[in-house]
Amino acid sequence: SQPIIRLFEAIMDRPQSLLSGDHTRTIKVATPTTGFLMKFVKTTLTCLGCRTPLKEGQNTVCDHCKPKEADICSKTMGNVNDMQNHFAQLWTQCQRCQGSLHQEVLCTSRDCPIFYRRRKAHKDLIEAHKTLERFSMSW
Repeated sequence: SQPIIRLFEAIMDRPQSLLSGDHTRTIKVATPTTGFLMKFVKTTLTCLGCRTPLKEGQNTVCDHCKPKEADICSKTMGNVNDMQNHFAQLWTQCQRCQGSLHQEVLCTSRDCPIFYRRRKAHKDLIEAHKTLERFSMSW
């Protein structure tokens, strides 16, 4: 922010106003999940290969992507593995910051950038696990 302020000091009286105010706010409109209209909405699963809506009885891929199901499954497993490694690295970093590698992380510091990255990584990992569970793999 300091370089921007230095650039605009010659042009404006108060260059700090560029970095704060109503024009910097973002408004996020949440999609309703309950209510009158949501009673009529039906959510369907989409194909993991081409994102088309799946028919009844299909859980992972459509008929067109059925020959590539093993490849899609391996990519999904690789994605889950990468997310697990990323979350484990962030978790370990939080444990080091806390001072103990043998206890659960109790950090709730909202000033720490790793806190938000760890929370997002955990949320993404849960979604990836749900996607992986769509494949009916039994050993």
